[in-house]
Amino acid sequence: MITSVAIDDEPLALVVLQEYISKTPTLDLKRSFTDAFAALDFLKQREVDLMFLDIRMPQITGIQLLKSLPKPPLVIFTTAYSNYAVDGFNLDAIDFLLKPFEYDRFLKAVNKASEYLNYKEKPWIESTDFIFVKSEYQILKITLDDIRFIEGMDDYVKIFTKEKMILTNMPMKDILRKLPSSKFARVHRSFIVPLNRIESVRNKRIKIDDKMIPVGDSYAENFFKLLGEKG
Repeated sequence: MITSVAIDDEPLALVVLQEYISKTPTLDLKRSFTDAFAALDFLKQREVDLMFLDIRMPQITGIQLLKSLPKPPLVIFTTAYSNYAVDGFNLDAIDFLLKPFEYDRFLKAVNKASEYLNYKEKPWIESTDFIFVKSEYQILKITLDDIRFIEGMDDYVKIFTKEKMILTNMPMKDILRKLPSSKFARVHRSFIVPLNRIESVRNKRIKIDDKMIPVGDSYAENFFKLLGEKG
């Protein structure tokens, strides 16, 4: 059961949230608030898993409330203003719900939150087919089969998928720990590749789609050993 709170200064919007939460078996609503400061006092004394949080409130914004918590819960923002979804803060929101939203959209956000909370609680298991990363002020779910390759840049990595590039603030060693060693290999100081996407290897260069990726000297022995075990 996911413990939660709902915070919105608009009573009607709060009623909608309460109704949606009540019909979702995985959610346990501990409290709801129209007063942001009362919510802040409650959250400083009680820990919950998930917070449904309006952004534009008269006393204190949802962003300010979130940033003032020493150990903030996972957050799903609810807002009538789409520009807040790209606000220049490191919000780490699991989702943004743009008012008015229907129950099916609400449930999609809750399911994403549930997956992320389960992902955090358990150690890596090889059967997991996705990872979560922080990017563009949100926590994004990435399916492993969608990853074409990963490129490192100092303390950032670019994750190239079938459809787009995702930039996340994370060193290569940390992203590598998230990935199953049976499916991914670091082949260069700046590159990680999924083994099932390799089309060919020639002269220490890996071909994946239209990309040629170098194999670094210090990674070559382990990489070719791994390829031999897969062959």
